[in-house]
Amino acid sequence: MSKVNVTDVILRDAHQSLIATRMRTEDMLPICDKLDQVGYWSLEVWGGATFDACVRFLKEDPWERLRQLRAALPNTRLQMLLRGQNLLGYRHYADDVVEAFVERAAANGIDVFRVFDALNDLRNLETAIKAVKKAGKHAQGTICYTTSPVHTTKLFVKQAKALQKMGADSIALKDMAGLLTPYATFELVKALRKAVKLPIFIHSHNTAGIAAQCQLKAIEAGAEHIDTALSAFAGGTSHPATESQVAALRDSPWDTGLDLELLQEISDYFRAVRKKYHQFESEFTREDVGVQINQVPGGMMSNLANQLKEQNALGRIKDVFAEIPRVREDLGFPPLVTPTSQIVGTQAVLNVLSGKRYNTITNEVKRYLAGGYGQPPAEVDKQLQKQAIGNGEVNEGRPADLLPPEMTRLEKEIGDLAKSPEDVLTFAMFQDIGRQFLTERRDGTLQPEVLQGIESTTRSVDEGVPTEFKIDLHGETYEIAVTGVGTLESGKRHIFMTMDGMPEEVVFEPLNLYVAGATSSRAKASSPGHVTTAMPGNIVDVLVAVGDTVSAGQAILVTEAMKMETEIQAPIAGHIKAVHVAKGDRITPGEVLIEIE
Repeated sequence: MSKVNVTDVILRDAHQSLIATRMRTEDMLPICDKLDQVGYWSLEVWGGATFDACVRFLKEDPWERLRQLRAALPNTRLQMLLRGQNLLGYRHYADDVVEAFVERAAANGIDVFRVFDALNDLRNLETAIKAVKKAGKHAQGTICYTTSPVHTTKLFVKQAKALQKMGADSIALKDMAGLLTPYATFELVKALRKAVKLPIFIHSHNTAGIAAQCQLKAIEAGAEHIDTALSAFAGGTSHPATESQVAALRDSPWDTGLDLELLQEISDYFRAVRKKYHQFESEFTREDVGVQINQVPGGMMSNLANQLKEQNALGRIKDVFAEIPRVREDLGFPPLVTPTSQIVGTQAVLNVLSGKRYNTITNEVKRYLAGGYGQPPAEVDKQLQKQAIGNGEVNEGRPADLLPPEMTRLEKEIGDLAKSPEDVLTFAMFQDIGRQFLTERRDGTLQPEVLQGIESTTRSVDEGVPTEFKIDLHGETYEIAVTGVGTLESGKRHIFMTMDGMPEEVVFEPLNLYVAGATSSRAKASSPGHVTTAMPGNIVDVLVAVGDTVSAGQAILVTEAMKMETEIQAPIAGHIKAVHVAKGDRITPGEVLIEIE
């Protein structure tokens, strides 16, 4: 028996779990000096959704965040979450991209890489772990915990042994949904402790309200490390509170040795910070033992709720939650973690809203069923697989083996917008928003600013003086200051503002209109040849033109909704009479997008 080491996730997973990953670097840096004094084994500061949120929403350079945190935390290991061959994106990347990303992350300050794969297909961890070891850093092999007929203690032990053989420096048991129970944890950790000679880390979300008990049983079974979050951002779909676990272990054989008074002081700081982000709080991040029934992680719950709300279908959320386990079984019981949580969740929404299961199948589900993400944990539904990919070949090898090197191509595509290898990797992760971010950085438009000569819907913004007003909504008062209005591009108007002191860029766009500028709504679908969609979204591609002959079931449109692409198929055979949409258009359910005669 020895002391238990603590990894605090306050700067990454805690705010990702509770306020949609919106904490800004400016709110992290002032408290870093005290965080650095605590004596944590590590601080999780990067990876997961933070990279995406920095680029997409906060307009911060994630690499610069890492460099600033490295400078501000000189005495503490910095840790990140890496999705194996997916890195921080939503697809598999070629090996040269994975190697370059790990090398740059290590050079910029990451000491510990927690590497996982959504399917626990360990082949998807090999390149990343080798790259971490080459950089001289700590490679933490990770097992995603879930429950199903095939996810047994025997399977998890087998995976842990394989990770040890692969060169991992430690094993993390990642319970992203909060599915672990105390005695299941004890049994599993005891088996892992017997099978491998590596330190064991327990990462368990408190969604079901029992994560603290799970950690205590894990410690009794031999786990040496736990992940916690300072109490200001603990509980609910986040993690057990750091202070509570430190207090629970004090004067025991596993005493952490951490200073409760210092921890409380730091947590008081974050309590005040959290108030700034209250608009990102969600009722779906509270504790709910229902996760033990539907297995839907808290972050997935809140995302689905927001998406259904946008579609005026929030009343169907229980139907979606009931459909998710059925889709998961059809897909061979994948653990629900990015990107499989999005793949399963989006398909469940489509199944519910369209009124017929798998009437529309997303491209990601098709790719999954073709082996594009790796080996599913169990057999998939063969009829669904046939429906999705026909007689197409199923790849049983490592998906990245089919990917040619990408770095040279990416460097050419982004060109002078990239000022460093890190910029190329930002573009690699998210090509559209990455290019937009680098363009806005070059043009000096990343921060809200005054754009002269643009008409405002209130009054002109002159000489930097904002239009200020208050909005009362559902009992909450928000202070709004409009600081600039952007040009109208592709039917979208960018409004620069601050909300309760936080800079935001809001995009307004017309709905139910032709984005090219038409003022009349599209007609409602009323005949078998009218092509429509079950979900609102955007047109990614139009695959046919007026006069083309099509057969029933032929793909004629590609749409995007909830970050997933879907092919829209011709409902009947015939020829294309009219096309009412173009790439980039916004669409809503029930509209006529294409007419077939």
